[in-house]
Amino acid sequence: MIRRIKKAASKDTLITIIKFIAVIFAVYLFLVSIGLISAAFKGFGKGFAENLLKTTSNPFIALFIGILATSIIQSSSTTTSLVVGMVSSGIIPISGAIPIIMGANIGTTVTNMMVSLGHITHKEEFRRAIAGAAIHDFFNIMVVSILFPLELMTGFLEKSSVYLSQQFLSYGGITFTSPLQAITKPVVKGITDFFVNGLNVSQALGYTCVLIFASILTFFTLFMIVKLMKSIAMAKTENIFNQIIGKNALLAVFGGMIITTIIQSSSITTSLLVPMIGAGILSLEAAYPVTIGANIGTTTTAILASFATGNPAAIAIGFAHFLFNFIGAIIFFPIRFLRNIPIKLAKMLGELAYKKRVYAVLYMLCIFFIVPIILITISKLF
Repeated sequence: MIRRIKKAASKDTLITIIKFIAVIFAVYLFLVSIGLISAAFKGFGKGFAENLLKTTSNPFIALFIGILATSIIQSSSTTTSLVVGMVSSGIIPISGAIPIIMGANIGTTVTNMMVSLGHITHKEEFRRAIAGAAIHDFFNIMVVSILFPLELMTGFLEKSSVYLSQQFLSYGGITFTSPLQAITKPVVKGITDFFVNGLNVSQALGYTCVLIFASILTFFTLFMIVKLMKSIAMAKTENIFNQIIGKNALLAVFGGMIITTIIQSSSITTSLLVPMIGAGILSLEAAYPVTIGANIGTTTTAILASFATGNPAAIAIGFAHFLFNFIGAIIFFPIRFLRNIPIKLAKMLGELAYKKRVYAVLYMLCIFFIVPIILITISKLF
């Protein structure tokens, strides 16, 4: 009897180990799919984004240009890099670049919303996943609603970032390579090259195929991650995540900041949280501080990269991005009333999505695409 129990226990342990390995592999494929989505949008969206960034000096329209451009190319780092280059070359001034950076912070959260759609077939999971994705949106929207008018009135971000850039000019260039990017980039490049160059089709069609393949891979990997996580002692896993991440909110902020600094993408950090929230493994309240930390961590790469340019304006933009996210965290994190606003708004959207899933899709389309396009078009006409 004892031998049978030990044999059953060892079999269960082996199955659990296999499932953990499968989760790691599924997460890797998920990261590849995110990289493919980014590559696809960059393939037929970067030129459009670049043209958009040059079109206006109106700060309100610049804000929506930042949202739209980043939603198209799926990367605030890419938008920031384009802006840094344009500021360095004198195409746009620092004051005109800062609203675009603010908009990029909102636009980058579209990836979370796209990831949450992987749960659309299960209403309860979809409710949690949408809330988990939207909390990043609402946090950045609330920060913009406070700091954007304050910047227009005082120019405090521009003045502070210019001052900081002058202090750090003597430090020279620093480079950093993301380990995750190193292991996913060859696969992303190989798949992209196959569709774009190997099928003898136009570039537009090739990148469209990349996007379709990446979308299918994203949904498949999310389905597998959620299914496997649920089967690996979900109650224990839930307890571990909420004890470690939820026990100390400040520690969770630093954790999100460090992880994002290492992998150089807030979208990946927060997108990995979404399936865990959807599966019920991680609570919204526990994930929220990690999101705030990821928001700060994502600015580190731009700052380090800007040092290499030696250009005061480029370094100032890097610091403006950091200050925007850091000050936003200082405003919303310590004060309970303000901290709870994004959580409540995210839960409200989750409840709407639970009643009618189309509301979530409409929200995503309106915030990231329709409203910015309408406002930019109106500015062009008048």
